[in-house]
Amino acid sequence: MRWVIIGLIMTITIINYLDRGTLNYMWVANVDYQLVSEPDAPGEQYIATRTPEGYRLVNNTGKVTDIPADLGKIKEKDGKTYVTVQEGMAVDLGLVDPSSPDAAARAKDLLGTITIFFMLAYGISQMISGKIYDKIGCRKGFFWSALVWGVADALTALSRGLFSLTAFRVMLGLGEAGPWPGTTKSNAIWFPQKERALAQGLFGAAASVGSVLAPIIILMLFLAFGWQWTFVIVGGLGIIWVGLWMFINRADPEKHPWVTDKERKYILEGRGETTPDPNEKGLTWGQLLKEKKNWSVILGRFFLDPIWWMFVTFLPLYLTDVFNLNIKEVAFSAWVPYAGAALGSIIGGWFSGWLISKGKTVNFARKCAIIVGGCIIIPAIICSVIAQTVILAVICMAFVLGGFQFFIVNLQTLPSDLHSGKSVGSLAGLGGAAAVLGTIIAILFSDLISNWILLFGLLAALVPLSWLAVFLTVGKIEKIPANKN
Repeated sequence: MRWVIIGLIMTITIINYLDRGTLNYMWVANVDYQLVSEPDAPGEQYIATRTPEGYRLVNNTGKVTDIPADLGKIKEKDGKTYVTVQEGMAVDLGLVDPSSPDAAARAKDLLGTITIFFMLAYGISQMISGKIYDKIGCRKGFFWSALVWGVADALTALSRGLFSLTAFRVMLGLGEAGPWPGTTKSNAIWFPQKERALAQGLFGAAASVGSVLAPIIILMLFLAFGWQWTFVIVGGLGIIWVGLWMFINRADPEKHPWVTDKERKYILEGRGETTPDPNEKGLTWGQLLKEKKNWSVILGRFFLDPIWWMFVTFLPLYLTDVFNLNIKEVAFSAWVPYAGAALGSIIGGWFSGWLISKGKTVNFARKCAIIVGGCIIIPAIICSVIAQTVILAVICMAFVLGGFQFFIVNLQTLPSDLHSGKSVGSLAGLGGAAAVLGTIIAILFSDLISNWILLFGLLAALVPLSWLAVFLTVGKIEKIPANKN
């Protein structure tokens, strides 16, 4: 049953990343139309013909769209001539003029601004969600999180400008943060200590799978139905999921009617020293912040998480701007880094669990995995920013995000290593809020840098800072005695 529960969490995490990816992938997109001399040439889905004013686009349903000459760019590919037109939400809502010479910079800055408001809501929700999940439990916590963000994403179809779009993204952020402290708490309840990093790794892998699927699914929906219906369809998936979750996740393993006696014994005995005391009260934020060990989670994530979020936010724009990819080429390139992230997440979780099963301490296993993950990230970032082809760039990025997940799944497991019961979600929430703060600072800093290579290259410096933050504060990774607080 514990694997069914983590499977449900993985499913909603995939949906979570589809929802948050809608804006990034539909913000600005290059669409290629083949330029032909005859409008009714057989076999063409889209046809572009020259006119005195620019280009006339005719799709397979007969819809005609006239494009001024300054909005279309001619390019040759595979012996054919195409006119590339910049489309997407930013253009449709009148926020970006594709004919302007600073269109790319404005698109990047506006997306960064909207993301900052999303992250502010996300960070507040991380802190609040940790406390809420500790108070009402994971079952109800996931229900409300998924319901709020699913409705928010669907309502984004009603956006009419920057204000309404940002407001819906804020609502999305308030809902989407819950699964991160919630999963850490759920894994502490449902899994013995030796399996928790693997469970956390599966959760991280699901985020990566969602990121792999996002460019393909979202851009296919965008081309077929437009951005408004894409928001409605993707947002509706989370609303559907909550019914399944409430039906299957009926109680914790102590009382769940579908858990066998054998599995129940395995889970409860495997909790070891982290078995929660039913009379124990959750620690306040003040009490958590007074303990030096807890700062390993808070500062470690403050420095590390911006690496992930900068890629999630700007990767589609980066591929469009630097390598001049059209919407289909982005869809079939942007998934590669997240495939690496999925592998890194599972392997990172398995690795520390394997070390524990071989007799190594939790302290040794977590720290070893954190070092290995960071050692993968640094050279991979350097290689990715100097890559001259899109294929080499995305392969190197796969190692960047793979190393990140290898690192982060073990860092995210620390709250359940250091605490039990009603304090796990609270510390995980504080760590998530610190991650958001670090990301907001990174995005604000990105506004000052117009060079993509320099921007991504500087992310490599965050790894040693995260290492120092963890190792200078955590000491020995072990449960903090209740009487210390």
